[in-house]
Amino acid sequence: MKIVIAPDSFKDSLSAEGVADAIASGLAQVLPQAQLVKCPMADGGEGTMDAIVAACAGELRHVQVRGPLGEPVQAAWGWLGESRTAIIEMAQASGLQLLSLEQRDACRSSTFGTGQLIGAALDAGAQRIILAIGGSATNDGGSGMLRALGLQLFDAQEHSLAEGGLALGGLARIDASALDHRLLEVQLEVAADVDNPLCGSNGASAIFGPQKGASPAQVQALDKALGHFADHCAQLLGHDVRDFPGCGAAGGMGFAAKAFMQAAFRPGIEVVAQLAGLEVAVLGADLVITGEGRFDAQTLRGKTPFGVARIAQRHGVPVVVIAGTLGQGYEELYGHGIDAAFALTSGPMSLEQACSQAAALLEARARDIARLWHLGR
Repeated sequence: MKIVIAPDSFKDSLSAEGVADAIASGLAQVLPQAQLVKCPMADGGEGTMDAIVAACAGELRHVQVRGPLGEPVQAAWGWLGESRTAIIEMAQASGLQLLSLEQRDACRSSTFGTGQLIGAALDAGAQRIILAIGGSATNDGGSGMLRALGLQLFDAQEHSLAEGGLALGGLARIDASALDHRLLEVQLEVAADVDNPLCGSNGASAIFGPQKGASPAQVQALDKALGHFADHCAQLLGHDVRDFPGCGAAGGMGFAAKAFMQAAFRPGIEVVAQLAGLEVAVLGADLVITGEGRFDAQTLRGKTPFGVARIAQRHGVPVVVIAGTLGQGYEELYGHGIDAAFALTSGPMSLEQACSQAAALLEARARDIARLWHLGR
């Protein structure tokens, strides 16, 4: 019997690798002869770098960069030496988790630190960069990232613009003469699960600005500023990509990556699944177990269990989900390759308790599933 274990991380408790280990431990107690294949997954958000590095036997490298508000932070990036591939997780340098709720400031936050990570990857000789852009704290159209790599932005008085998305409203001139030429020589793939344009009612500012601290008035100002930035970029580059699906991802980081680096966009789960060899692992499997912290109708928007189920479904392999909680509409996934879903907790429990006991709870739930699977066979 072959069982593939391909979960996402459980936020604030376990990495995807830790979740996979706990599930495998529970299964082994009931099915000691089973071949258990662990493939930690992610969908482009936090944990993507760790999942890819673990799956591909890569290494983590560390560098000090600027955080979202300019403070120094220690950030990691992944390196797959054999393929000269760098894995950069935007959340490491420009993520919401680096700021308290009170510190969130969509007007001033900058992607400069993410640009520094890209620069470190280029210095290492990267030929391919996978940029995971979930969990950002920024709304600057990727301008900070570009400035870290040599782009210069000036106001009407020829002063350098301040960092952040709101300052882009005062942009008068872009100088790209010092922009790192290696950006056009590297293959860039953006791992994202949203298809928003840069501007408008479905754009970066309107949809994601409020969770990053923007008031309704600031959302309008930021949207106008990003549009002004896009106007200048179109004039400089000779093409306008602001409406390309995904350019509104991560506060417009997708826009900068597409406009200046000709980035390709792919769902994060597809990128991770390919690198981890999930399709090959599923061949000949009897069962796939996946999971995430919250399993609900939003999972259909490209989150890990949905992506894993699509692959398993192509090969006729049943899929079981273990989730921290089963949210509204999770039953919709039963029509998309998910055969059963189980919540982690077995009774009333606070979120703090569930997070602290996640490994033991996962092990117990996997053990129960294995007993049921054994009985059914």
